[in-house]
Amino acid sequence: MTKIAIIGAGGYEFPVQLMNDFLSFPSTQDARYALMDIDPSSLARTERLARRLVEAHGLGAVIEPTTERAVALDAADFVVVCFQVGGRDAYAVDMEIPRRYGVDQTVGDTLGPGGVFRGLRSMQALEEITRDMQRLCPDALLLNYANPMAINCWFASGEGISTTGLCHSVQHTADELASIMGLDPGSWSFRAAGINHQAWMLDFRHHGRDAMPELRTAVNEYHRGERRPARPIDEWYAGGREGVRTQIMNLTGYFQTESSHHASEYYPHFRRNPDDVAALLPERWDYLEITRGNNEQELDRMAQEFADGTLAVSEEYAARIIDSVLTNTPRVIYGNVPNTGLITNLPNGCCVEVPCLVDQNGVQPTYVGDLPAAGAGIDLAAVGYQQCVVEAYRQRSKELVTTAVSLDRLTSSLLSLDEIRTMVDEMIDAQRAWLPELD
Repeated sequence: MTKIAIIGAGGYEFPVQLMNDFLSFPSTQDARYALMDIDPSSLARTERLARRLVEAHGLGAVIEPTTERAVALDAADFVVVCFQVGGRDAYAVDMEIPRRYGVDQTVGDTLGPGGVFRGLRSMQALEEITRDMQRLCPDALLLNYANPMAINCWFASGEGISTTGLCHSVQHTADELASIMGLDPGSWSFRAAGINHQAWMLDFRHHGRDAMPELRTAVNEYHRGERRPARPIDEWYAGGREGVRTQIMNLTGYFQTESSHHASEYYPHFRRNPDDVAALLPERWDYLEITRGNNEQELDRMAQEFADGTLAVSEEYAARIIDSVLTNTPRVIYGNVPNTGLITNLPNGCCVEVPCLVDQNGVQPTYVGDLPAAGAGIDLAAVGYQQCVVEAYRQRSKELVTTAVSLDRLTSSLLSLDEIRTMVDEMIDAQRAWLPELD
């Protein structure tokens, strides 16, 4: 019986979506699901909703809730990580303290001050998880959904565990571009590569023909309001006709794989003052406030829709990967994996996001070669930041924490080094309960 451990199973919404995805494949409809979370009440909620799905569809899946990590990991075949250490309380510190200093993050989970501190919290948990995996399930595949994606995968891979990080930004972006271009489903294909949230659409084809020139024209027309997408696009999420990503595309020649709101955090150009923000992002998108609006009724409604409907997998990759491994069904996914010469103008050892083949042999990353110079230059700046965060945790170095925050492009464009040091000290004091000891 295949055993799938979900670490952070008490999270809001996402674990229930993952359970629906897993139950959509015959190969995992009778698996054992070890749902693990340190919060018993949140865990009980996910257990209740997961059992509802299993019972509604008459499946043989076994639900095994536990608050003990070792119990969940013992003899697991696959380990899915989707936690947020410190929950909303820690996340509020990531967002609110930098805003008092003028660093207005929209999500704050990947780069920026928020990415540093979420990374420190996450790596502390991942160190415990990977240590237990080496003892209890050394051959299991770790599928990481926790942010900061590249930092977490860089660290976990370095601990000797087979790790693939999963994010829906690549496939979501590709589908949005096809809609903007007016392409029918099944008529288009793409290839992307880079680092998580800063990967680049390197190739886009329509019926096998190069459609990159049409893509650039269509995106600019959509931004100017001269083109309507073929299928609905959430323009609030996109930041109002993708103003930020259109500018990035016109600067580099390539479209980036993260929404305009989130992408605006990664550059020194878009969030320096309210006027800059309003020019390209007419409606505010604040993920902290969005999470505060989560409620039990909405989650229950979503689970009931899954229970009442026909099982169908979402755009997330985890269930597809596990099905491919179990059934030897070949698939292509986009994974965050160690750079072993895959992208030749990014450093070996960093975490890159590339096309990967998946079958019974597991996740097999594919060779990309050089990124375009502009994309590589942007990604290299982020890679330096990521490496500094990983080393800050490994060395438990407060100085490297400060250095990492200072390497963030938006933060360094707004704050002096003294201001950064003061902000970092304040964030450490506010998060001591969730952070490793720092020297």
